[in-house]
Amino acid sequence: MTVSPQIYHHRETFHLESGESLPDLEIAYNTYGNLNPEKNNVIWVCHALTANSDVFDWWKGLFGENCFYNPDEYFIVCANKIGSCYGSTGPLSIDPQTGKPWFHSFPELSIRDMVNAHELLRKHLGIEKIHTVIGGSTGGHQALEWTIMNKGLHNHLVCIANHAKASPWSIAFNQSQRLAIMADHSWKESHPDAGARGLIAARSIALLSYRNYQTYLETQSEDNNEKTSGFKAISYQTYQGEKLLKRFNTFSYIKLLNAMDSHNIGRKRGYIEEVLATINAKTLIISISSDYLFPVREQLFLSEHIPGAIFTGIESLYGHDGFLIETDKIAAAIHKFYNR
Repeated sequence: MTVSPQIYHHRETFHLESGESLPDLEIAYNTYGNLNPEKNNVIWVCHALTANSDVFDWWKGLFGENCFYNPDEYFIVCANKIGSCYGSTGPLSIDPQTGKPWFHSFPELSIRDMVNAHELLRKHLGIEKIHTVIGGSTGGHQALEWTIMNKGLHNHLVCIANHAKASPWSIAFNQSQRLAIMADHSWKESHPDAGARGLIAARSIALLSYRNYQTYLETQSEDNNEKTSGFKAISYQTYQGEKLLKRFNTFSYIKLLNAMDSHNIGRKRGYIEEVLATINAKTLIISISSDYLFPVREQLFLSEHIPGAIFTGIESLYGHDGFLIETDKIAAAIHKFYNR
């Protein structure tokens, strides 16, 4: 069951990397457990594209009671990134200048904007040191950026299935999803359900990048040689698209895809290799062997250029989504990393 988040209201102008700004900011967040007397048990989770701040709900097995990261031992924080539709300021929020939802006029965001919002919440919570910042996929983008933007804040960095810079491959997948949404004639309208059918198609495209050929062969193959229609793979793609539509919003989806494309730790800093070399947190880089979206070579690049970084490869059938599924293997890798 999803736990309702707390809301931090930052009542000052929030300046964005694009040069635009938001007049104020709301950040939805969940905490679990308690800060210990030494104040050194904070685990900060950065979530991926369509997740929310209730990490116990969507990263079960790694976070929760009797899991590797448990609230009896750690003070766990997860903030809903801005632009989302799960409580933080986003396109469905009210623009105080018009008194209406932002919709299409919501400004563009970057991964760095999301991290700056995390910083505001961190200061609000009085956290001065973070034991571990962890994230998978675009959560890993945020975690990586944060260790670069605020050196010395994090003792440990755990990045799973992410990269240093958005690749042409990942941008192409995102653009294909945007094209699907824009092909929906309702997308140009200004109401919460605009682009709904397009979002279903976009999710179908996304799934192809989250899984792979072997995943579908194992899970969607037919055992009836006489079929000419009604294939499992067809119903699966449709079901997953409709499932996302029930819980997410198209305006947020577009803005977050755009933010993913913006990811580049070298922007306004210099060579990516040199930027990675400045990271001083103890770092674990985890890859998923069958990841089609962010291939293993991208995690190897991170581990080769972050000083002292440890690389661990996880064998998985489930492609990019393996970072959410292979929690036992990921927990074992983190345990070994801490014990080093």
